[in-house]
Amino acid sequence: MMKAASALFTLSLISPVVSSADFSTGPVIKNYGGVAEVKQTSPLSGKEQFKVVFDVSDQGDKGKTNRRFESLARFLNMQARAGVPPEQVELALVVHGKAGFDLLTNAQYSEKFAGDNPNTPLLAELQKHGVQVYLCGQSAAYYGIDNSHLLPGVNMALSAMTANALLQQQGYTLNPF
Repeated sequence: MMKAASALFTLSLISPVVSSADFSTGPVIKNYGGVAEVKQTSPLSGKEQFKVVFDVSDQGDKGKTNRRFESLARFLNMQARAGVPPEQVELALVVHGKAGFDLLTNAQYSEKFAGDNPNTPLLAELQKHGVQVYLCGQSAAYYGIDNSHLLPGVNMALSAMTANALLQQQGYTLNPF
């Protein structure tokens, strides 16, 4: 009896935690960036202005949207649900390292990974909402990524360090995760 109870207790410690929160997408980015409703201790006023840069170096899992790119959709959706109009949110995405492969056109991505780039629809949707996308030129040179290999609207920066510094001079804050 004790062994059975001990085994059940051990199983309860190692089983995955299941969230009861209801995550859904929208209202800004309809198919990406799921968020949950939150009862805030100090609700936003709706007058906030955000200028945030997201720095991404990790490539997404094969065949899946880069979760770090999806964070921008999540940020837009969260603020809108909290009452901050989307026009008061300015976002930038600075990409370096192997994450640069997630900015390739479908033809270039397919040549390298044998399939369409799963990030293409998300990046197009983000850009429709004013998100600026920059690729580190130093990473691009290292990995053999040419400007002509990039999705429309992706800007080639001298470096990720330079892009981040310039965006900070324009009042952007760096999202730490």
